Amino acid sequence: MSDLDATDRRILTVLQKEGRITNADLSERVNLSPSACHRRTQRLEEEGYIAAYVALLDPRRLGRPTTVYVEITLQGQADELLDAFEREVARIPDILECHLMAGQADYLLKILAQDTEDFARIHRQYLSRLPGVRQMHSSFALRTVVQTTALAV
Repeated sequence: MSDLDATDRRILTVLQKEGRITNADLSERVNLSPSACHRRTQRLEEEGYIAAYVALLDPRRLGRPTTVYVEITLQGQADELLDAFEREVARIPDILECHLMAGQADYLLKILAQDTEDFARIHRQYLSRLPGVRQMHSSFALRTVVQTTALAV
């Protein structure tokens, strides 16, 4: 982050919230010429500060309003077990996120489902078949209070 100046930070801040903004509009917002803005944006992409451009979809509009967090504890911590679990969990299409954790649970999954019945299907079809699972706890989000993809820069 120390390689970023104030202009780079402004570019990143705008792009996080408006990924489809034109270079002309972006350059105006960050007080740069279009060519200088384009060069900086390309550099930020090449250096990996910008990882990707994506469309964020509305889960409710797509019939997936139920967010479920699943804490998973494995039977052990051997590399082979962790690798096997991670390989299999990466194949489950309903999982948005999987994090290796420090603390009580070994992994935390974020899943979007249609409803509790759909989550039961995901559990039966995928989660119950994951290798090395000793314990699993599921929590349903009642309401999303804060949600963003924008990082403070």
